[in-house]
Amino acid sequence: MNTEQFNKIKQADGFIAALDQSGGSTPKALKLYGVAEDSYQGEAEMFDLVHEMRSRIVTSSSFDGDRILGAILFEMTMDRDIAGQPSASYLWKEKRVVPFLKVDKGLDTESNGTQIMKPMPALGELLERANGMGIFGTKMRSVINEADQGGVDAVVDQQFEVGKQILAAGLMPIIEPEVNINSPTKSEAETMLKAAILAHLDQLGEDQSVMLKLTLPSEDGFYSDVIAHPRVLRVVALSGGYSRQESNDRLSRQHGMVASFSRALTEGLNAQQSKEEFDSMLDSSIGSIFEASCT
Repeated sequence: MNTEQFNKIKQADGFIAALDQSGGSTPKALKLYGVAEDSYQGEAEMFDLVHEMRSRIVTSSSFDGDRILGAILFEMTMDRDIAGQPSASYLWKEKRVVPFLKVDKGLDTESNGTQIMKPMPALGELLERANGMGIFGTKMRSVINEADQGGVDAVVDQQFEVGKQILAAGLMPIIEPEVNINSPTKSEAETMLKAAILAHLDQLGEDQSVMLKLTLPSEDGFYSDVIAHPRVLRVVALSGGYSRQESNDRLSRQHGMVASFSRALTEGLNAQQSKEEFDSMLDSSIGSIFEASCT
Protein backbone atom coordinates (compact mmCIF):
# COMPACT_ATOMS: atom_id res chain seq x y z
CA MET A 1 0.00 0.00 0.00
CA ASN A 2 1.37 3.41 -1.01
CA THR A 3 2.44 5.19 2.21
CA GLU A 4 2.15 8.69 0.71
CA GLN A 5 -1.39 7.98 -0.47
CA PHE A 6 -2.28 6.41 2.90
CA ASN A 7 -1.11 9.51 4.78
CA LYS A 8 -2.93 11.86 2.40
CA ILE A 9 -6.23 10.03 2.91
CA LYS A 10 -5.69 9.90 6.67
CA GLN A 11 -4.54 13.45 7.34
CA ALA A 12 -5.21 15.89 4.49
CA ASP A 13 -8.19 18.19 4.12
CA GLY A 14 -10.52 17.49 1.22
CA PHE A 15 -13.05 14.98 -0.03
CA ILE A 16 -13.39 11.98 -2.33
CA ALA A 17 -15.01 12.42 -5.74
CA ALA A 18 -17.28 9.51 -6.68
CA LEU A 19 -16.96 9.03 -10.45
CA ASP A 20 -18.08 5.41 -10.47
CA GLN A 21 -21.51 5.37 -12.09
CA SER A 22 -21.98 1.88 -13.55
CA GLY A 23 -24.29 0.43 -16.19
CA GLY A 24 -27.52 0.94 -14.26
CA SER A 25 -26.86 4.53 -13.18
CA THR A 26 -25.01 5.80 -16.25
CA PRO A 27 -28.08 6.80 -18.35
CA LYS A 28 -29.36 8.98 -15.50
CA ALA A 29 -25.94 10.53 -14.99
CA LEU A 30 -25.70 11.35 -18.70
CA LYS A 31 -29.23 12.76 -18.76
CA LEU A 32 -28.40 15.10 -15.87
CA TYR A 33 -25.29 16.08 -17.86
CA GLY A 34 -27.51 17.05 -20.80
CA VAL A 35 -27.01 13.91 -22.91
CA ALA A 36 -30.38 12.33 -23.77
CA GLU A 37 -30.77 8.57 -24.14
CA ASP A 38 -31.78 8.93 -27.80
CA SER A 39 -28.43 10.56 -28.61
CA TYR A 40 -26.48 7.28 -28.33
CA GLN A 41 -27.02 3.67 -29.30
CA GLY A 42 -25.98 0.74 -27.15
CA GLU A 43 -23.72 0.40 -24.12
CA ALA A 44 -20.49 1.00 -26.01
CA GLU A 45 -21.52 4.50 -27.10
CA MET A 46 -23.00 5.18 -23.66
CA PHE A 47 -19.74 4.30 -21.89
CA ASP A 48 -17.71 6.33 -24.40
CA LEU A 49 -19.83 9.37 -23.56
CA VAL A 50 -19.63 8.91 -19.80
CA HIS A 51 -15.85 8.49 -20.07
CA GLU A 52 -15.72 11.77 -21.96
CA MET A 53 -17.69 13.36 -19.11
CA ARG A 54 -15.39 11.92 -16.45
CA SER A 55 -12.28 12.89 -18.41
CA ARG A 56 -13.58 16.44 -18.75
CA ILE A 57 -14.07 16.61 -14.97
CA VAL A 58 -10.70 15.13 -14.07
CA THR A 59 -8.68 17.20 -16.56
CA SER A 60 -10.35 20.45 -15.51
CA SER A 61 -8.07 22.96 -13.81
CA SER A 62 -10.61 23.00 -10.97
CA PHE A 63 -9.99 19.32 -10.17
CA ASP A 64 -6.77 18.75 -8.23
CA GLY A 65 -5.30 17.24 -5.10
CA ASP A 66 -5.38 20.49 -3.14
CA ARG A 67 -9.08 20.00 -2.45
CA ILE A 68 -9.75 16.44 -3.59
CA LEU A 69 -8.29 13.53 -1.64
CA GLY A 70 -9.30 10.72 -3.97
CA ALA A 71 -11.55 9.64 -6.80
CA ILE A 72 -13.58 6.43 -7.08
CA LEU A 73 -13.49 4.93 -10.58
CA PHE A 74 -15.72 2.49 -12.43
CA GLU A 75 -13.83 -0.56 -13.73
CA MET A 76 -14.10 0.61 -17.34
CA THR A 77 -12.65 3.96 -16.32
CA MET A 78 -9.65 2.25 -14.71
CA ASP A 79 -9.10 0.32 -17.93
CA ARG A 80 -9.15 3.45 -20.10
CA ASP A 81 -6.78 6.39 -20.53
CA ILE A 82 -7.16 10.02 -19.55
CA ALA A 83 -5.00 12.51 -21.46
CA GLY A 84 -2.88 9.68 -22.83
CA GLN A 85 -2.20 7.98 -19.47
CA PRO A 86 -3.96 5.13 -17.66
CA SER A 87 -6.71 6.77 -15.58
CA ALA A 88 -5.33 5.86 -12.15
CA SER A 89 -1.82 6.94 -13.13
CA TYR A 90 -3.09 10.29 -14.44
CA LEU A 91 -5.03 10.95 -11.24
CA TRP A 92 -2.04 10.42 -8.97
CA LYS A 93 0.89 11.61 -11.09
CA GLU A 94 -0.75 14.68 -12.63
CA LYS A 95 -3.39 15.62 -10.05
CA ARG A 96 -2.14 14.07 -6.76
CA VAL A 97 -5.59 12.49 -6.34
CA VAL A 98 -5.64 8.99 -4.82
CA PRO A 99 -7.38 6.44 -7.10
CA PHE A 100 -10.03 4.03 -5.79
CA LEU A 101 -12.02 1.39 -7.70
CA LYS A 102 -15.66 0.34 -7.39
CA VAL A 103 -15.51 -3.48 -7.17
CA ASP A 104 -19.07 -4.63 -6.45
CA LYS A 105 -21.25 -6.04 -9.23
CA GLY A 106 -24.48 -4.48 -8.08
CA LEU A 107 -27.17 -5.33 -5.57
CA ASP A 108 -28.91 -8.63 -4.94
CA THR A 109 -32.70 -8.85 -4.59
CA GLU A 110 -34.15 -7.36 -1.41
CA SER A 111 -34.43 -9.59 1.64
CA ASN A 112 -35.25 -8.53 5.20
CA GLY A 113 -35.44 -4.92 4.10
CA THR A 114 -31.90 -4.87 2.73
CA GLN A 115 -29.91 -5.64 -0.40
CA ILE A 116 -26.55 -7.33 -0.03
CA MET A 117 -24.04 -7.35 -2.87
CA LYS A 118 -24.24 -9.82 -5.73
CA PRO A 119 -21.56 -12.53 -5.72
CA MET A 120 -18.12 -11.44 -6.96
CA PRO A 121 -16.45 -14.66 -8.18
CA ALA A 122 -13.76 -12.77 -10.10
CA LEU A 123 -12.88 -10.37 -7.27
CA GLY A 124 -9.39 -11.81 -6.76
CA GLU A 125 -8.50 -11.27 -10.39
CA LEU A 126 -9.91 -7.74 -10.32
CA LEU A 127 -7.91 -6.85 -7.21
CA GLU A 128 -4.74 -8.15 -8.88
CA ARG A 129 -5.40 -5.97 -11.92
CA ALA A 130 -6.17 -2.99 -9.68
CA ASN A 131 -2.84 -3.38 -7.91
CA GLY A 132 -1.10 -3.46 -11.27
CA MET A 133 -2.86 -0.27 -12.36
CA GLY A 134 -1.84 1.67 -9.26
CA ILE A 135 -5.19 1.63 -7.47
CA PHE A 136 -4.96 2.42 -3.74
CA GLY A 137 -8.34 1.20 -2.51
CA THR A 138 -11.77 -0.10 -3.40
CA LYS A 139 -15.43 0.69 -2.79
CA MET A 140 -18.45 -1.62 -2.55
CA ARG A 141 -22.09 -0.75 -1.87
CA SER A 142 -24.98 -2.45 -0.11
CA VAL A 143 -28.35 -0.85 0.73
CA ILE A 144 -30.46 -0.84 3.89
CA ASN A 145 -34.10 0.10 3.27
CA GLU A 146 -35.61 -0.90 6.62
CA ALA A 147 -34.51 -1.28 10.24
CA ASP A 148 -34.42 -5.08 10.22
CA GLN A 149 -31.73 -6.51 12.52
CA GLY A 150 -31.18 -9.66 10.48
CA GLY A 151 -30.91 -7.70 7.27
CA VAL A 152 -28.54 -5.10 8.70
CA ASP A 153 -26.31 -7.80 10.18
CA ALA A 154 -26.20 -9.62 6.83
CA VAL A 155 -25.12 -6.43 5.05
CA VAL A 156 -22.36 -5.61 7.53
CA ASP A 157 -21.14 -9.21 7.80
CA GLN A 158 -20.74 -9.42 4.02
CA GLN A 159 -19.09 -6.02 3.76
CA PHE A 160 -16.42 -6.87 6.33
CA GLU A 161 -15.89 -10.37 4.96
CA VAL A 162 -15.12 -8.96 1.51
CA GLY A 163 -13.21 -6.08 3.09
CA LYS A 164 -10.78 -8.53 4.67
CA GLN A 165 -10.17 -10.13 1.27
CA ILE A 166 -9.39 -6.68 -0.11
CA LEU A 167 -7.03 -5.92 2.78
CA ALA A 168 -5.26 -9.22 2.16
CA ALA A 169 -4.68 -8.10 -1.43
CA GLY A 170 -2.91 -4.98 -0.17
CA LEU A 171 -5.71 -2.53 -0.95
CA MET A 172 -7.78 -0.23 1.29
CA PRO A 173 -11.51 -1.11 1.36
CA ILE A 174 -14.20 1.55 1.54
CA ILE A 175 -17.12 -0.27 3.18
CA GLU A 176 -20.42 1.28 2.07
CA PRO A 177 -23.62 0.07 3.77
CA GLU A 178 -25.92 2.83 2.49
CA VAL A 179 -29.08 3.61 4.46
CA ASN A 180 -31.87 4.74 2.13
CA ILE A 181 -32.57 8.42 2.91
CA ASN A 182 -36.29 7.80 2.25
CA SER A 183 -36.57 4.91 4.69
CA PRO A 184 -39.37 5.46 7.23
CA THR A 185 -37.10 3.76 9.79
CA LYS A 186 -33.86 5.55 8.84
CA SER A 187 -32.87 6.53 12.39
CA GLU A 188 -33.53 3.05 13.76
CA ALA A 189 -31.58 1.48 10.89
CA GLU A 190 -28.64 3.79 11.59
CA THR A 191 -28.61 2.73 15.24
CA MET A 192 -28.49 -0.95 14.24
CA LEU A 193 -25.86 -0.24 11.59
CA LYS A 194 -23.52 1.64 13.89
CA ALA A 195 -23.61 -1.14 16.51
CA ALA A 196 -22.84 -3.77 13.87
CA ILE A 197 -19.99 -1.71 12.39
CA LEU A 198 -18.38 -1.09 15.79
CA ALA A 199 -18.57 -4.81 16.62
CA HIS A 200 -16.72 -5.69 13.40
CA LEU A 201 -14.16 -2.92 13.83
CA ASP A 202 -13.31 -4.28 17.28
CA GLN A 203 -12.48 -7.63 15.68
CA LEU A 204 -9.93 -6.24 13.21
CA GLY A 205 -6.24 -6.73 13.87
CA GLU A 206 -4.01 -3.88 15.05
CA ASP A 207 -2.38 -3.78 11.61
CA GLN A 208 -5.73 -3.51 9.81
CA SER A 209 -7.81 -0.43 9.04
CA VAL A 210 -10.75 0.29 6.76
CA MET A 211 -12.65 3.26 5.43
CA LEU A 212 -16.41 3.69 5.69
CA LYS A 213 -18.83 5.44 3.34
CA LEU A 214 -22.05 6.18 5.19
CA THR A 215 -25.32 7.97 4.54
CA LEU A 216 -25.49 11.40 6.15
CA PRO A 217 -27.13 10.54 9.49
CA SER A 218 -30.38 11.87 10.92
CA GLU A 219 -28.63 12.83 14.17
CA ASP A 220 -25.73 15.28 14.04
CA GLY A 221 -22.46 13.76 15.26
CA PHE A 222 -23.99 10.29 15.25
CA TYR A 223 -20.91 8.52 13.88
CA SER A 224 -18.33 10.31 16.09
CA ASP A 225 -17.33 7.05 17.83
CA VAL A 226 -16.90 5.32 14.46
CA ILE A 227 -14.76 8.22 13.18
CA ALA A 228 -12.58 8.01 16.31
CA HIS A 229 -12.14 4.22 16.17
CA PRO A 230 -8.45 3.24 15.82
CA ARG A 231 -9.24 0.76 13.02
CA VAL A 232 -10.85 3.47 10.84
CA LEU A 233 -8.72 5.41 8.36
CA ARG A 234 -11.47 7.84 7.30
CA VAL A 235 -15.26 8.10 7.25
CA VAL A 236 -16.80 9.63 4.13
CA ALA A 237 -20.40 10.56 3.41
CA LEU A 238 -22.59 9.75 0.44
CA SER A 239 -25.18 12.28 -0.70
CA GLY A 240 -27.80 9.58 -1.23
CA GLY A 241 -30.14 11.70 -3.34
CA TYR A 242 -29.95 14.93 -1.35
CA SER A 243 -29.20 18.07 -3.38
CA ARG A 244 -25.69 19.48 -3.16
CA GLN A 245 -26.90 22.30 -0.91
CA GLU A 246 -28.66 19.98 1.51
CA SER A 247 -25.79 17.47 1.40
CA ASN A 248 -23.31 20.23 2.25
CA ASP A 249 -25.54 21.59 5.02
CA ARG A 250 -25.90 18.18 6.62
CA LEU A 251 -22.22 17.32 6.16
CA SER A 252 -21.06 20.57 7.77
CA ARG A 253 -22.72 19.41 10.99
CA GLN A 254 -20.87 16.05 11.03
CA HIS A 255 -17.46 16.83 12.54
CA GLY A 256 -14.72 14.57 11.17
CA MET A 257 -16.78 13.25 8.24
CA VAL A 258 -15.84 14.27 4.69
CA ALA A 259 -17.78 14.03 1.44
CA SER A 260 -17.74 11.32 -1.17
CA PHE A 261 -20.40 12.75 -3.46
CA SER A 262 -21.37 11.63 -6.96
CA ARG A 263 -24.51 13.31 -8.26
CA ALA A 264 -24.11 16.21 -5.82
CA LEU A 265 -20.61 16.81 -7.22
CA THR A 266 -21.68 16.92 -10.88
CA GLU A 267 -24.92 18.86 -10.26
CA GLY A 268 -25.08 21.77 -12.70
CA LEU A 269 -22.49 20.44 -15.15
CA ASN A 270 -23.66 20.20 -18.75
CA ALA A 271 -22.19 18.82 -21.95
CA GLN A 272 -23.13 22.02 -23.80
CA GLN A 273 -21.21 24.33 -21.46
CA SER A 274 -18.11 26.10 -22.73
CA LYS A 275 -14.79 25.23 -21.10
CA GLU A 276 -14.96 28.41 -19.04
CA GLU A 277 -18.56 27.75 -17.94
CA PHE A 278 -17.82 24.12 -17.13
CA ASP A 279 -14.66 24.87 -15.15
CA SER A 280 -16.38 27.68 -13.26
CA MET A 281 -19.34 25.50 -12.28
CA LEU A 282 -17.06 22.63 -11.25
CA ASP A 283 -14.85 24.99 -9.24
CA SER A 284 -17.89 26.30 -7.38
CA SER A 285 -19.13 22.75 -6.69
CA ILE A 286 -15.73 21.52 -5.49
CA GLY A 287 -15.28 24.63 -3.35
CA SER A 288 -18.58 24.22 -1.55
CA ILE A 289 -18.08 20.50 -0.92
CA PHE A 290 -14.50 21.10 0.27
CA GLU A 291 -15.70 23.76 2.71
CA ALA A 292 -18.44 21.47 4.08
CA SER A 293 -15.88 18.65 4.46
CA CYS A 294 -13.49 20.86 6.44
CA THR A 295 -16.04 22.20 8.93
